[in-house]
Amino acid sequence: EANRSMTEIKFKQYLVNSPIPLLGDGAMGTLLNSKGTSFEQCFDALNLTHPAAVAEIHRAYIEAGAQVIQTNTFGANRYKLAEHGLQDQVSEINRAGVDLVRRVASAAYKEVFIAGDVGPLGVRMAPFGRVQPEQARAAFAEQIPALAEAGADLIIAETFADLNELVEAVAAARQVCTLPVIASMTFTRDDRTLLGESPLRAARVLDQTGVDLIGINCSGGPAQLFRILRLMRQAAPTALFSVMPNAGWPEQVGGRVMYPANADYFGDYALAFCELGASLVGGCCGTTPQHIHAMRIALDRQPQGCSPLLSEAALPVEVDEREASAEPPTLFAQKLASGKFAVSVEMDPPRGLSTHKLL
Repeated sequence: EANRSMTEIKFKQYLVNSPIPLLGDGAMGTLLNSKGTSFEQCFDALNLTHPAAVAEIHRAYIEAGAQVIQTNTFGANRYKLAEHGLQDQVSEINRAGVDLVRRVASAAYKEVFIAGDVGPLGVRMAPFGRVQPEQARAAFAEQIPALAEAGADLIIAETFADLNELVEAVAAARQVCTLPVIASMTFTRDDRTLLGESPLRAARVLDQTGVDLIGINCSGGPAQLFRILRLMRQAAPTALFSVMPNAGWPEQVGGRVMYPANADYFGDYALAFCELGASLVGGCCGTTPQHIHAMRIALDRQPQGCSPLLSEAALPVEVDEREASAEPPTLFAQKLASGKFAVSVEMDPPRGLSTHKLL
């Protein structure tokens, strides 16, 4: 307990005192899939069945210079594990996830912060689904203690599209442990959450929960999250932020999912996020140890810190959300809001069209 308290203090002190952001890791699922694990398999269960495969990825990120390593427990809640008949192994899988990171870090003689990774439940919360808020909180309150008791240094609730679900995850974390908490949302191409929340509102709501860091992750590439970070910082000017983008929007090339943003691009944006005041940076889907290493090199070139890119006065003027919402909602949004059945169709772009060049 004493060692853990010291680690928590060290993490918070680093966030406040370091002139450059902490560097997180990158994708886990992308690399597991590239090494032969099917997306239909339960990635979280690999902590028990194929620990060496998970450990190899943790090791690669530590060697690339990551200081915050997320456990392979993104889907290790009872709802998602039930899809694989593993709902009774919540504690075992989460504990194994923490233990793997600790073992790899120890073998590498590197000091890293272990981030207990908590993802969405994979089921819709009311009013759009059958899961009530108290049920969601109970599921998070089952997963998070396993991570904390196994030795995680912090909790990161990430890739949430439903702001209300993320608020329940934060509430559960506050109920069951004293670890620092990162609460991270994901956004669609129109800079809104899947349920229509703006970055401004998301930042205000998360700031009111008292989380240690407000996060943005997944979504599009660094350029989009840079834009969203500027908005969120204006809505919550005293908050600390983490930013972990995808390697661009995924594209299908020859039947494979490819991500267009290369490692050098991420290195450039590591500095841009630093200049905008991010306290933690890293990567999400499509990113690799090469992306993280490029960010490490870029940040290490700024040991005294990055010059502020924009003064507070130069941040974008806040749009009144009542005005922003004056535009009538789409028919799809109206159906979702009223609980009616809605149909969406996903189409591949024509071959040869590189959509990221249109951004």
